[in-house]
Amino acid sequence: MRRQLVFATNNLHKTKEVSTLLAGQYEVLNLKDIGCNTDIPETADTFAGNAGLKSRFVVENFKLDCFADDSGLEVEALNNEPGIFSARYAGQRGDEANLALVLQKMKGQENRSARFITVISLIQNGEEFFFEGVIQGTIRTFPTGGNGFGYDPIFQPDGFQETFAEMDMEQKNKISHRAIAMRKLIAFLKEQAV
Repeated sequence: MRRQLVFATNNLHKTKEVSTLLAGQYEVLNLKDIGCNTDIPETADTFAGNAGLKSRFVVENFKLDCFADDSGLEVEALNNEPGIFSARYAGQRGDEANLALVLQKMKGQENRSARFITVISLIQNGEEFFFEGVIQGTIRTFPTGGNGFGYDPIFQPDGFQETFAEMDMEQKNKISHRAIAMRKLIAFLKEQAV
């Protein structure tokens, strides 16, 4: 019998992607699958802390092993803002307002270095493990591309000529911060399942 593992997300695309990668070893459930309709608070001051809050919430309330992620953009010239506030940088959740605020604050800045970070918290058999993915890049002066979400139209990863939003999903998923962290998690889970 396959072991059940909850991914603390409501994103069906993310759930399906991970389910495919762990096929035959784990049955991956999302928050909807387990009847969790709570908007789990992200009140920690680090990505690891927020990921841990989400995975612990599921473990404590549903008694199921769980993993959760938290991600964000850190811009060097802005003292690593927006950071953990990436999803609500402009005061509320909204990709366009957040992106516009970063561009406004970056006007005239010569240092355009930035990085995307994802941290995953996995709680399995009462023990917590963390997996981190980071991709370095630069902030463009204006948005380009219609794919992706969030800050993708202004983030150009190092070694590429296009922004995340100009890449197709398959290309982005091979190199993104989330993909890097997820590969580490999946390798760990496959090792555990043997």
